[in-house]
Amino acid sequence: MAAGRRRWSRTPVRRASLMAVDNASGEVVAMVGGRDFNLSQFNRATQAQRQVGSSFKPYVYTTAVEAGAKSTDTIVDGPVTFPTPNGPYTPHNYEADYRGTMSLLYAFAESRNIPALKLAARVGIRKVIETAHRFGITSNIPAFLPIALGAADITLYEQVGAYSVFPNDGIRIEPHYIRKVEQADGLPLDEAPPDVREVISVDTARTMMEMLQAVVRMGTATRASELKHPLGGKTGTTNDYTDAWFVGFSPSVTCGTWIGYDTRESLGEKETGARAALPIWMDFMRAAIAGKPDENFASAGAPKKQLDVPVAKTPAAEDHKAAPKDDDDDESDAPPKLPAVAAPTANR
Repeated sequence: MAAGRRRWSRTPVRRASLMAVDNASGEVVAMVGGRDFNLSQFNRATQAQRQVGSSFKPYVYTTAVEAGAKSTDTIVDGPVTFPTPNGPYTPHNYEADYRGTMSLLYAFAESRNIPALKLAARVGIRKVIETAHRFGITSNIPAFLPIALGAADITLYEQVGAYSVFPNDGIRIEPHYIRKVEQADGLPLDEAPPDVREVISVDTARTMMEMLQAVVRMGTATRASELKHPLGGKTGTTNDYTDAWFVGFSPSVTCGTWIGYDTRESLGEKETGARAALPIWMDFMRAAIAGKPDENFASAGAPKKQLDVPVAKTPAAEDHKAAPKDDDDDESDAPPKLPAVAAPTANR
């Protein structure tokens, strides 16, 4: 080997990605696609479709809220079996225990799997997928119940753009990289503006914000409370700890982090989103919120948040609401026959 030439290791190494956007404008303020561009030009923030684990659950709960659910409603975290073409599907929680009757707020904050699946079965998994697509998720999502636990391959770019809907009072701004393009004489070139549209109502967004803030205050991401700033978000962990996620926000910035192996090997026992991905997110957000001690999320009854971009005329988000169903956990609400597919076991 020539002197000074670097020896490349064939041993798999952990990869990571990060993306952050300005909530009010949708401008991408930071993006990291991997460990070293010289080693790999594959951008894991925009190109890698990875299972998202429980970071998919906000779409389940949003659909339930649009159908009339409230954060104070109760649901039973207990044994349940759903029918599938290949036999019964009996899911479990990450901790492999059951905690009985609890509020939706607590179930979401603690990322309990059984409540999420029951909600998805009640509103219909296809309705949940429709919600995800409204939020800007373009990746293909098969219509089977375990999708509620994150058995879908989605990019970090999609997740960050989608999560910014919550602090934006229901408005989604397509993340974009270029502010403007000017000619040599300084005149701007005409270009299409970013897509901006209302995807959920203000009331739905603020109900979900209550839940997403609870994740930091008392749930799976309490470590982030060390930053002592208004924050919300959701952890994501997949089977065998192959993917770890945290996607969250302050009032002004939404940021997502992912960590895993390109070869989809396990990160190791207990390498959850809270343990593997959240610390990276916190390091970035510590800098992002510096100098913003007075910012806060909108309180109940406050005027709708003003953004830096015009909102497209679209059908009112209220049109997406469905008739609410009784929250009685009757197993008659179990979904129809589901396609054969490997299901998550106990994601968080």
